[in-house]
Amino acid sequence: MNQFLGKLIGGLLGLLALGFVGLILGLWIGHAFDRGFSRFQHFASPEMRAKLQDNFFSTTFHLLGYLAKADGRISEVEIKHTESLIAHMQLDQSARQRAIAFFKAGADSGFSVEPVINEFLELAGRHPQLKQTLFLFLVTLALADGQMDTAEQRTLDRIGHLLGFSPAHIAQLLRMAQAQGQFHQAPGSQGSITRVEVAYEALGVEASATDAEIKRAYRKLMSENHPDKLIAKGVPDAMIRLATEKSQEIQSAYEVIKKHRA
Repeated sequence: MNQFLGKLIGGLLGLLALGFVGLILGLWIGHAFDRGFSRFQHFASPEMRAKLQDNFFSTTFHLLGYLAKADGRISEVEIKHTESLIAHMQLDQSARQRAIAFFKAGADSGFSVEPVINEFLELAGRHPQLKQTLFLFLVTLALADGQMDTAEQRTLDRIGHLLGFSPAHIAQLLRMAQAQGQFHQAPGSQGSITRVEVAYEALGVEASATDAEIKRAYRKLMSENHPDKLIAKGVPDAMIRLATEKSQEIQSAYEVIKKHRA
């Protein structure tokens, strides 16, 4: 019945308002509503969410391996960071073995990145936040040694392009991620970080932004990294801890700006 509800209501309202012409118009609008609602139900179903989570996990570790091999070799720092990432996610033995297998496959010289990203886009392509979350997870590895070399930059540019991001958007995400990484500590504790310009960069705003604009940017970033929303979109539960840490970095950056403007 739900698959015809939009057409039924639309057709009835159209008939009452405009007669036969309204009936046709109402049926057309109702049909569009039914299709959209059906797609939403499909995406929101437990089966679809589980499929998305599994694909997100697979894609992340394939691309982490691909990125780690960008300069021709996988450094000790990158290996340790990946091991730390796996440990931090508290994966069971089976999931850990899958993550390592995906990482090695992505680092293999014969790995082709396009099919992996295309499969991901087939499932999550209509959800920009899911693509952005994946991309930012990869940036974390690239910055594991505190810097990003040319090969890593080139690889991230390619991945971002395949995900559908513009060069300007890719550049902004990289700047924000690098700035946010400097606030990798408990919320509200800035330690030695006092450079306000880094905090502005972390929120993706200009120093000339108004208080209202800064608060709006902060709330948007916090909403994008909210665990419940990420889980609903298809991010695996084990990866939510990374989003929580990102929220802490954003919170710390915002506190620096507030203190500076007080």
